Amino acid sequence: MQILKDDIRKDILEKSEILFLQKGFLKTSMREVSKLSGVGVSNLYNYFPSKDQLFCEVVRPVTQAFKQMLDEHHGRRGRDIMDMQSKDYFLYVVDEYLDLLMRHRKRLELLLFRAQGSSLENFRKDYADQSTSVFKAYLMEMKQKHPELNIRISDFYIHLHTIWMFDLLEEMIRQKVGPEHTRQIITEYMTGEIFGWRELMNV
Repeated sequence: MQILKDDIRKDILEKSEILFLQKGFLKTSMREVSKLSGVGVSNLYNYFPSKDQLFCEVVRPVTQAFKQMLDEHHGRRGRDIMDMQSKDYFLYVVDEYLDLLMRHRKRLELLLFRAQGSSLENFRKDYADQSTSVFKAYLMEMKQKHPELNIRISDFYIHLHTIWMFDLLEEMIRQKVGPEHTRQIITEYMTGEIFGWRELMNV
């Protein structure tokens, strides 16, 4: 019986994603989700108590991917900043962004363009604020390990660094950049980013 419930839940999420992509969060109703998924409205609320919770669950894979990126680079699993010098690090971050776009393109579109009215409508700003705070603490930690490191970098620039990431993702979605050009563009972007940070911090 549990397997059946999981199948229903999965189908609700899939049908909701279609509607949210077509109409956005604000213009999609739970009644429409009910109709498309074939699940009665009252039963639908047993699975997802509100439209906002449903939307958050649809995009959860991509919000979790962003959280993991922050954790991997600057959080509790953060790499040593001197790894920025290695080719392996460069290839790692290119593949990370590539995976984000290729695996989560539709959910990224929902999160970045269709979330108005939901609790995630300010995700970009909230994430940039959190990233700035986490990165500043990370720099202090790295300074302890590497005294030669320059960490006199403005909060504004650190914040801008995250905004540029969202600008890249949004523009690639907006311009419908295909798989054949995605790696090249991300490689070009990361070349500027990584070499710029190396110069700023004397890495």
